[in-house]
Amino acid sequence: MQVTRYRGRTRSASPDHGVDPGIARGVAYHGPVASPDGPLPAVVSPLASALDRIGDRWSPQIVEALLTGPGRYGELQRDVAGIAPNILAERLRRLEADGLIAATAYEERPPRFEYRLTAEGRALAGALRLLADWGARHADPGGTDHEVLRHAACGTALEARWFCPTCGEVVEPDLEPQVRRV
Repeated sequence: MQVTRYRGRTRSASPDHGVDPGIARGVAYHGPVASPDGPLPAVVSPLASALDRIGDRWSPQIVEALLTGPGRYGELQRDVAGIAPNILAERLRRLEADGLIAATAYEERPPRFEYRLTAEGRALAGALRLLADWGARHADPGGTDHEVLRHAACGTALEARWFCPTCGEVVEPDLEPQVRRV
C-alpha cells in the first residue's frame, strides 16, 4: 500500500466522530480501504480506479505537460505552475510506479532524469482534453476566460461523442441499453 503524507490542518480523531486517525493526521492511502462496516466490496468502479491513480491536483497537470514530449524536472516545475519541488518529486515517483511515465537517467552524479509518457500515460490525452474542455465551458464567470476547443476549418465548438468503431454508429450516453461494460 502506498502512503502519501499531506501537510495542513489536522483534526483530532475520536471514535464518536468516525474519523480515521491516519486521515486525521494528514495521511492519504492509495490502495485498498476499509469502511467502518468492514472491507469495501472487491468491485471498484472504473472512475474510482482512475481517480486513485491520477485524481490529485497535480498528476493530470504533469501528464498534460508531458503530452508535448519528454521533459526534465526543471522544465516540469516551470510548466506546472505552483507545484512545490517536493510534491513534484513525489508525484513523478508515483506516476512512474503506476506505469504512466518512464524516467530515463541522463546524468549519474547527481542523478538526473528525463521523464516521458508511456503508452498508458499517452492514452490519458483524450480524457484530459475532455476535462480541460469541460473546465473551459464551466469556468467561473468572474474568472479567466478559457477558450473551448474549436474546429480549425469552420470555428465551431467541438463536441465529444461516443461511437462504435465497427459500425460507426453514434451512441447516446443516456441510452443504457446501447452500452455495456465487458
